[in-house]
Amino acid sequence: MSYAISTTVDQPFEQTVTAVRTALADQGFGVLTEIDLAATLKAKLDVDIAPQVILGACRPPLAHHGLQVEESLGVLLPCNVVVRSLGDTSTRVEALDPLTMVTLTGNPALAEVAEDAAARLRLALAALTVPVG
Repeated sequence: MSYAISTTVDQPFEQTVTAVRTALADQGFGVLTEIDLAATLKAKLDVDIAPQVILGACRPPLAHHGLQVEESLGVLLPCNVVVRSLGDTSTRVEALDPLTMVTLTGNPALAEVAEDAAARLRLALAALTVPVG
């Protein structure tokens, strides 16, 4: 089983970050956290990497349902979505596949919430590659 849902978008990094936020919101996710990985590694280690952010996405009804089924699920939340520049005009978007939660916890009762979250994340990423206009 792959642990990521991903797509490559033919548009610049900053434009893709904005599009990812919109696509997540359209699927009911809010972004609770944002980590600028490139800036953090530059500040802490003085190393340069391509622009890359980690967005901590959460859909509260799914999080609540999941926590009712698995008390310790909070260690796997929020859903991380990574947006990484591949160059001036190409960007990679990756999200942890929520179905991984079922495998990691060994709790099959999480399948329903994980399938819902995974379907929504797939729709959000698919929306990034749909031509506009």
